[in-house]
Amino acid sequence: MQQPAHQDHALNTNVPLTRYAALASLVLVAAAIASVVLGPISVSLNQVLASVLHLIGWQHISWAETNAYLNVVIGQIRLPRTLLCIAVGGILAICGAAMQGLFRNPLADPSILGVSSGASVGAALSIVAVNVLTHYLSWLPPATVSLWLTPMMAFLGALAATILVYRLGTVSGRTSVNLMLLGGIAVASIAGAIIGLLSYVADDQQLRALSFWQMGSLEGATWPQIGLCWASLIGLVVYFQRQDNALNALLLGEAEAGHLGINVHRLKLELIAFSAFGVSIAVSVSGIIGFVGLVVPHLIRLVLGPSHRHLLLLSALLGAILLLFADIISRTVVTPAQLPVGIVTAAIGAPFFIFLLMQQRQRFGG
Repeated sequence: MQQPAHQDHALNTNVPLTRYAALASLVLVAAAIASVVLGPISVSLNQVLASVLHLIGWQHISWAETNAYLNVVIGQIRLPRTLLCIAVGGILAICGAAMQGLFRNPLADPSILGVSSGASVGAALSIVAVNVLTHYLSWLPPATVSLWLTPMMAFLGALAATILVYRLGTVSGRTSVNLMLLGGIAVASIAGAIIGLLSYVADDQQLRALSFWQMGSLEGATWPQIGLCWASLIGLVVYFQRQDNALNALLLGEAEAGHLGINVHRLKLELIAFSAFGVSIAVSVSGIIGFVGLVVPHLIRLVLGPSHRHLLLLSALLGAILLLFADIISRTVVTPAQLPVGIVTAAIGAPFFIFLLMQQRQRFGG
């Protein structure tokens, strides 16, 4: 039996992945350099390289003079923020691509489906409870408790939200995107109420942290956070890339994927767990940054088609690029002040989401 044209295109894996990945990597490197160079204080490439070499212990540099102040600006503020931005953008985008493949709909996104809201509730609970837990876990350094408690709580919140939305959106084994969107709205509303209650009982320091969490911010990046996010990103890329054929089969439908030998139930559980894990790590260090997981995979589909062979890896690369540019805008548009990066991504992603909804409406003859 001849397959429909869109299914043939969905399973087309003859796209030159290496070429596109190399091009995206070059753009990512250029964006990372721009992120370190640009800001309220202008620095040159020589100063950036000199500070980086100084940071790794090569302090005797004959061709460039290091400046103690610039070493702090680059080595302790801009470079960590850039590295964290790359990891968070990559995590959000590849998790968005995986969730869209799971739900077989381009409107699926961690923030729209309430996953980010669930993770935010877990992170908010950890912010309010960290002082209590630090008291009972006095044998551990407070920084260690804070580092691991927040991602763990965010993961539990994201996992609970994902399972709830999936259950609400699945009827007789078939997933309805309309029900998922309504479920995401419900989860986000519940999360907003819980965070509002936590904000009411929080002290001034906790309230400020919660406010930044809800707007999304990459300030105060630390090397333990960077290590956690990069390790998570690499693990997610490896896992999701190994599932590219299974996700392609899932595009044909769950019954068809089962006939092809895919354990659909196990695949869905794994995709939900890994996506929730990735979103929780990102939210735990940056707060809610929406629409990255929606915009990036959809743009790649428009150009290269929906095959997950190239969609997943390129989503991670382009997600990092998009968040880097959004972060550059957030740091330069109102200098010397800084906009929360979540506001910038919302300003980019919300109109794009409206455009997608209009496309869906036209498809159903609205």
